[in-house]
Amino acid sequence: MNEKTTHFGFQDVPESEKAGRVRGVFGSVASKYDVMNDAMSFGIHRIWKDAMMDWLAPRAGQRLLDVAGGTGDISFRFLKRAGSGHATVLDLTEPMLVEGRKRAEAAQMEDQLDWMVGDAMALPFEDNSFDVYTISFGIRNVTRPQEALNEAFRVLRPGGRLMVLEFSQIPNDLMQWAYDLYSFNIIPRMGQMIAGDRDSYQYLVESIRKFPDQETFLEMVRAAGFENAKFRNLSLGIACLHSGWKI
Repeated sequence: MNEKTTHFGFQDVPESEKAGRVRGVFGSVASKYDVMNDAMSFGIHRIWKDAMMDWLAPRAGQRLLDVAGGTGDISFRFLKRAGSGHATVLDLTEPMLVEGRKRAEAAQMEDQLDWMVGDAMALPFEDNSFDVYTISFGIRNVTRPQEALNEAFRVLRPGGRLMVLEFSQIPNDLMQWAYDLYSFNIIPRMGQMIAGDRDSYQYLVESIRKFPDQETFLEMVRAAGFENAKFRNLSLGIACLHSGWKI
């Protein structure tokens, strides 16, 4: 039988190859990942992540699973807001986790953090293990996003919360055209200048365009079993938050 294919940016690749390619992309850019986030978004990604925390409203004592957590941005924010609790940062790419451990926040919160290499589609945790599941700018890189959502539902406790932050689509053709013009012409050049890696950032731009729009992804969240599922656009839809509850 022919193997199923999936997209890697604008390329079609065998499903078995995507994870390795994604690992290569993020391994290549890990040391410059946080700097590039600031450069690409003019720092606005920080506002989006704060908006994520505002809607999430972390509470003391909660256990967070931060999938595709990379350098720990979301986990650090969560623990600071919660005041107490625990976060497990899981990522497919070990160099990203290595960079996260170097951050000052990691030393301050050492007792509240675990760092783990793992796959969003096959989480190494028992059912009903976490209060909150977050994935920020990571689910579009998963080979089968629906399986990642299903796994999120499995490992959350009853009453647990899913929160996804991801790039999305602007519901205005002219503004989407202008944003695409910036994305495809400027971001890969930034990647070359700052990270010495044009190809990885070309992939990242293409992967955004291949990701489902807000309503389509909302139905995927519901299909995984989440209730009271909603989304909020950020910056006119350049990014979007999706929320759901395991009830």
